[in-house]
Amino acid sequence: MNKIVIFLLFNLFSIHAFSQTAECDNMQIQDAYNLAVNTVKINVRRGILAAGGDYGGEWTRDISINSWNGVSLMMPAVAEKSLWSVTINKDTIGHQYWDKIIWVVAALNHYYATGDPEFLKQSYQCADNTIQQLEKQYFDKNYGLFCGPAVLADGIAGYPEPIYDKTNFSSFVLDHKNAAPMKCLSTNCLYYGAYQALIEMAGLLHKSHGIIDNYQANAEKLKGAILKYFYNEKDNRLNYLIDYQGTIDKSQEAMGYSFAVIFGVLNKEQAYQLTKNATTSSYGITCVYPDFPRYSATQVGRHNNIVWPMASGFFAQASIVAANFPTFNKEFQSLTKLALDEDKGNYEFREIYNPYTGKPDGGYQGSGAAKPNHHWASCRLQSWSATAYINMIHYGIAGIRMDENRMTFSPYLPEDVHYLKITGLVYRQSRLNVVIKGSGKKIKAFLLNGVQQIEFIISSGIKGENEIEIVME
Repeated sequence: MNKIVIFLLFNLFSIHAFSQTAECDNMQIQDAYNLAVNTVKINVRRGILAAGGDYGGEWTRDISINSWNGVSLMMPAVAEKSLWSVTINKDTIGHQYWDKIIWVVAALNHYYATGDPEFLKQSYQCADNTIQQLEKQYFDKNYGLFCGPAVLADGIAGYPEPIYDKTNFSSFVLDHKNAAPMKCLSTNCLYYGAYQALIEMAGLLHKSHGIIDNYQANAEKLKGAILKYFYNEKDNRLNYLIDYQGTIDKSQEAMGYSFAVIFGVLNKEQAYQLTKNATTSSYGITCVYPDFPRYSATQVGRHNNIVWPMASGFFAQASIVAANFPTFNKEFQSLTKLALDEDKGNYEFREIYNPYTGKPDGGYQGSGAAKPNHHWASCRLQSWSATAYINMIHYGIAGIRMDENRMTFSPYLPEDVHYLKITGLVYRQSRLNVVIKGSGKKIKAFLLNGVQQIEFIISSGIKGENEIEIVME
């Protein structure tokens, strides 16, 4: 037996206690969900979730996104160990500075899932220390915005000239001399979401009004600056970035659009119109649209007009937040096909897909030396592609929401789904098995362990094994 097989078996045996599965009357959805769960399980190494089959676990954004997108409800011990692994002695958040603040959002979500007061206390202090550092080092007072690259796009393919220096063949964005001062939509929306999470955490820990008021003031100022510099009210669209010269790039950024909706930078009507009118490919929204001049349909940019399932997952969540169900359906159906179709993922969640063919495609980008336009691979068994799909099911279809005191449900069953059962969700001191049947988005009956409930909630104090049945009209 070779070493790779032994390693995979060890991982599967070591996490055998985790038994999340789905049953669905739509077999493709059932297969895709179970494939996503198994992808996550395989990528757990020494108790930490790796970014994928071809990657380790060293990125704060990957670990945070995966925890937030479902791992905290599936494998809370793995999520917690993974979250702490990307901090510096649990004191500050580590790794790439511009988007590491996403850890704060994931930490609050993890607390909602586990109810662990010690984790809340430690994670709040770590988050507070980090935001103070970032405010001092990377906040541009002239704009009222944070500097740095976009969430997800650590590769230079995600940026136009003159941020991209065509004489520099490095793939890493900050190796390009004009990159650091830019201000990006997704990153600043993420900071706004992090401030909201800090406000919530500080309130739960009974911090002083002065501390909470400071977060609130910073959040409101940042939201105002985002709307001032990025929002085009006339066309109801959002710009991508402001470069070091003050020039605005008007490209569509999937992560920026998504976070502006998810974190409430835009109001409900703005959010609905934004998600409705966004340009998407046949296989989901692309990272940044349209192609920069150096890329094309025959040479798609690695972080440009190409499909990253993680970004598609957040855009699907934003569409649910905006009550734009047709757009959610499109992203959901697209990712199902990308994962399963024989000529695409072929029963594997890959890192990146070509927006024109749906085939796994890592896109083009410099790679140092004399390679200004190297063709990269689309890595295998990608965790955040899998958790994007898990979140589409948990947040979109099952309608799971959590806060300090409860888990609530707002399901949505598309036309081709009339039965869904999710088994083995780990919530606080309980395991939940959730059955949803019927059609549409209006609840007719909500039963907990066979007993009809007036409210569609599960108390955070619930214990043991519990059966939830939701009947839709």
